[in-house]
Amino acid sequence: MSSSVFFSDMRADPKENLYAKILRLLDMVELEKKVSPRDAVAVKLHFGEKGNTAFIRPIFVRQVVDRLKALETRPFITDANTLYVGTRSDAVSHLTTAVEHGFAFSVVGAPLIIADGLYGGSYVDVPVRGKHFTSASIGSEVVHADALVSLAHFKGHELSGFGGTIKNLGMGCASRKGKLEQHSNLGPKVSRKRCIGCGDCVEHCAQQAISLDEDKKSYIDPEKCVGCGECILICPQQAIQIQWSQDIPIFLEKMVEYTQAVLAGKKEKSVFLNFLTQISPACDCYGHCDAPIVPDIGILASTDPVAIDQASADLVNQRSILAGSCLEGKTECAQDKFRGLYPKVDWEIQLTYAESLGLGSRTYELVPLPPLK
Repeated sequence: MSSSVFFSDMRADPKENLYAKILRLLDMVELEKKVSPRDAVAVKLHFGEKGNTAFIRPIFVRQVVDRLKALETRPFITDANTLYVGTRSDAVSHLTTAVEHGFAFSVVGAPLIIADGLYGGSYVDVPVRGKHFTSASIGSEVVHADALVSLAHFKGHELSGFGGTIKNLGMGCASRKGKLEQHSNLGPKVSRKRCIGCGDCVEHCAQQAISLDEDKKSYIDPEKCVGCGECILICPQQAIQIQWSQDIPIFLEKMVEYTQAVLAGKKEKSVFLNFLTQISPACDCYGHCDAPIVPDIGILASTDPVAIDQASADLVNQRSILAGSCLEGKTECAQDKFRGLYPKVDWEIQLTYAESLGLGSRTYELVPLPPLK
């Protein structure tokens, strides 16, 4: 069955600017029917790693917040802490980065709440039915929210081919434990070369899974480790690392199952927007962003997370490669920009699997915003 994906290009004139187009997209997905007065609405987005500049502009986010407030809901802006050590790996650093990137209350008009707590340990195990998980560890505040609005910056991604709505939800709403479950079967490992035996990780581990061996190097007992990933953050030497042991198809399927968990109980109270602007070749998790691979395309909105990602990928692949980007001169990549960026990643797996789980449809109708009367 075909799903509707509503589309606004980047054109603007004195009669209608981009702010107004965002509001019209929200009207077309009938946001007013998805939320109820007093609903706590999680507005999920990516604040961008410090040094990155490709994330969604806070002034666009404000338009969504204002519309939610007009519907008498209680919106809050949220994301979950990262698994890697960076400027968003704990709530204090995460919120600081968000404010430095312009997501202060005075700009976006809503409070910022990190979904999985100070160190990523605040989560709810949500039951799922899939190939890989029976439950998924989702940030508590996303689970407890009454409704959800996903605002995803659509771009390339080194593991999933592209990052859109599915990644924004499945990876972005997972706790640190959930992120680790998606990325690795084995949990963290210690780099003996980097470890100086300071014992910080030993003291911090709530499961008593870490000890110092006879060489004064940290050792993680896999039988006791629950995969929370907090030791990755605690280590001052960055000696505790992820074991990137999963092959890409399994990673993509796990991410989709986590998306299923995020939407459990609120799929009918969720809407999704993809911003096809500054379409960078890699994730906003990097502290930089390379030149866009294609020109800015527009903004999409849908109630179907699969259809909106499929439409976004198709629109990117229909555009010409930008001069000065990393794909310049690679004519063999013209039909599939994401395979051009990451040849070993079959990005379609996430869409096919999501469709098989009933999350949405890859078949869609692209509906442009009608001209203003």
